[in-house]
Amino acid sequence: MTAISCQANAQGFMPEPTERDEHTLTVGSMTMVIDAARGGRITHLCFNDQEVLSQIPAPNMYGSTFWTSPQKEWNWPPVREHDIMAYSVEDIENGLVMTSQLSEKFPIRIKKKFVADKENNCFSITYTMINESGEPRKVAPWEITRVPAEGSIFFEANVEEITPAGLMPFVQKNNLAWFDINHVDKQRKINSDGKGWLSYVNNGLKLTKRFPDLDPSQPAPDEAEIQVYVHQGKAYVELEAQGAYEVLKPGESVDWTVNWFLSEAK
Repeated sequence: MTAISCQANAQGFMPEPTERDEHTLTVGSMTMVIDAARGGRITHLCFNDQEVLSQIPAPNMYGSTFWTSPQKEWNWPPVREHDIMAYSVEDIENGLVMTSQLSEKFPIRIKKKFVADKENNCFSITYTMINESGEPRKVAPWEITRVPAEGSIFFEANVEEITPAGLMPFVQKNNLAWFDINHVDKQRKINSDGKGWLSYVNNGLKLTKRFPDLDPSQPAPDEAEIQVYVHQGKAYVELEAQGAYEVLKPGESVDWTVNWFLSEAK
């Protein structure tokens, strides 16, 4: 597959590639579309014909992607070989594996294994980070899923422990931290410990992502197991989950799996 050379523009965005290389998986009423030409990005997630992911017409600010954590290692924009450049594709039983190109500046190769798990009625995504440098690298996995700025987000946590305190109007509902998405003219982001899951409800549908629960000491510095980012105005919201921060020796790899469940909200 031909590599796509993408440079950040003045706004910090990377131009979209022109071609598409879309692959579709289905489980029951759920459909997931992944575009290998756009960084192995999940571009669509539908229940029947109803779209769940953000389709905002801004470069790279839609669908679901994967980065390494902490962000301070690469600042902004994201590593283009991970986020936007073309991935190779291998078909497997009930799914596919997409593999990134290798960045010279940040030599971690990413593999994304997408499986239509009909037994558990979900999409199972395993992200693999491979250290192809000649020295140890300490990294954590990070999934970023962009959804419309409407509806509600909730997860198991103590609202008083969400940081920064009071930045978003989370309320405590029993053992759940609950946020009815609101809109203000500034960007906001919170960090929270959790219990290995994060849910989003909108337009009668509920998306739940499940991932390994972390001890509060395991995330990367200044990061967290669960993060919620709300863009200014009524643009989009990011549902973010991270895995453990650990050292990879040269040639070592680590897997991290996130299961996506989509159903009608009850």
